[in-house]
Amino acid sequence: MKNKLPLAALALALLILVPGLAGAQAPLPPSYQIGPNDVLSIYVWKEAELTRDVTVTPDGKISFPLIGEVVAEGRTVTELKKTIADKLQNFVTAPEVTVIVNESRSRTIYTVGKLTRPGPYPLAPDMTVIQALSVAGGFTEWADTKNILIIRREGGRETQLKFNYKEFTGGDNLGQNILLKPGDTIVVP
Repeated sequence: MKNKLPLAALALALLILVPGLAGAQAPLPPSYQIGPNDVLSIYVWKEAELTRDVTVTPDGKISFPLIGEVVAEGRTVTELKKTIADKLQNFVTAPEVTVIVNESRSRTIYTVGKLTRPGPYPLAPDMTVIQALSVAGGFTEWADTKNILIIRREGGRETQLKFNYKEFTGGDNLGQNILLKPGDTIVVP
């Protein structure tokens, strides 16, 4: 019995430490795109007075010393880092910039209605309607699971998409389990 315990611990450690050994890995999500209300930490090496936390404004910009406003929305961390470093070249010799997303506030979905835990939730990569309903704790007793709505705003227009939980769990109309987008609201009447 004493010899089996270290062997089991080794097997568990291998499963945890060696990627792919326990099965296929999920594909990595595309690079995160910065959005309004995200909180960023920007570090400029050897320039303490330029190192700071900033919040992306609703119009998608940040303000930074010496260079003014910079568009951050829709850019990856790498793209924003390069933009800031390029603009700082006029003021700092060979600036080394690091950008970190401290809080992702732009990728949020909302759940309202007859759910156990309605409210705002962070949007996980490739999150679907059924996954969001699960995160919100499932339905309350009198929920109308046949007439769920996903409200989406794009380009100044509001669209209502229908989701019928009973159909979906019965194997019908599986295409209605769409990928959610930031700002989507799921309404369970």
